[in-house]
Amino acid sequence: MKRPEGCTPKLLETRESREVSSSKSQQPDESKLVSHILRPAYHLIRASFRKVRAARNYFLNIFDSPVIILIYHRVTELEADPEMLAVSPDNFRRQMEFLKQQFRIVRFDKDWSDLKERAVAITFDDGYADNVLEALPILEEVGVPATFFVSTGRIGSDNEFWWHQLEGILLRDGEYPPRFKLNDSRYGREWDTNTLQQRKKLYDSLNELMLNISPDRQEVWLDQLRKWSGLDKAAGTFHRSMTREELKKLAANPWAVIGAHTVTHSALSALTEEQQRKEILPSKQALENITGTKITTFSYPFGRKRDYNNTSVRLCREAGFDKAASNFPGQVHRWTDQYQLPRHLVRNWDLETFAAKMESFWTR
Repeated sequence: MKRPEGCTPKLLETRESREVSSSKSQQPDESKLVSHILRPAYHLIRASFRKVRAARNYFLNIFDSPVIILIYHRVTELEADPEMLAVSPDNFRRQMEFLKQQFRIVRFDKDWSDLKERAVAITFDDGYADNVLEALPILEEVGVPATFFVSTGRIGSDNEFWWHQLEGILLRDGEYPPRFKLNDSRYGREWDTNTLQQRKKLYDSLNELMLNISPDRQEVWLDQLRKWSGLDKAAGTFHRSMTREELKKLAANPWAVIGAHTVTHSALSALTEEQQRKEILPSKQALENITGTKITTFSYPFGRKRDYNNTSVRLCREAGFDKAASNFPGQVHRWTDQYQLPRHLVRNWDLETFAAKMESFWTR
């Protein structure tokens, strides 16, 4: 299997789901009792809400055939994948074959207003090199189109996204100082780091906190971690983004369409309007200059409703995008906001699991 050149040293496997918080003090018995009573009620209400939503979506689908948009990030084999971003090439091929056999496949950048049947659109976020090296050949082989939303700041660079740098610093096997102190005026605190489990908690905490800060501040935090751990900045390039030549190859392929994904892959809601403006329009312009094609679509980094705001939506309109994709579940109908299109995240599922998930996506 062809992989991007360069590979980080072997990383320790991490659990599939994150631990939500650091160690908590023991609750009083009364508090535990209340929690024991309320937790089942919460889950019952949540399950009831899901059933109501599914029923509503079922009837809406009768009147207007929906489009389901799938979001992928990577197609490759990873030794460790704490963010669960990668789908293996074998699973990806089976997923694409299933979609081709079962549904109409549409391009994300096209007008769907005249569709009379259920359809599926495939998208990729971030711009990893394996999109070209491993995903594209499968898309060509099966005959399935996809849109690739590319973050431009790391094109042609070995500088990995910050979550991979966190992984490379904290989740290795080796000697670490007993505690890490983050020096920051707002988020500063300390964590125990003697054991791998403690460093996983630190990794989880920083992963959430770094969504809320600017790229410059992220780099300050990473620099503190590197100095604390004694690791060099250049830890490896297995998680690299595509090069300019790879991007040109992707853009020239008839099964691929390029979309914008900001410059630095920052959560836009954490930025001022002026900072957002410098992320959105320049990413479009850079991609147009490299590919020689018009860029008409955009996806919000991270894409949850809290990761962008009304200013982000307005700036996408002003930049001349026709559509913008989010990252929360839902179906696309004729009345859906074209600048907040829902998408379903795909994990490394086998065919049986993928087929079951697809069935649920039509009403989820």
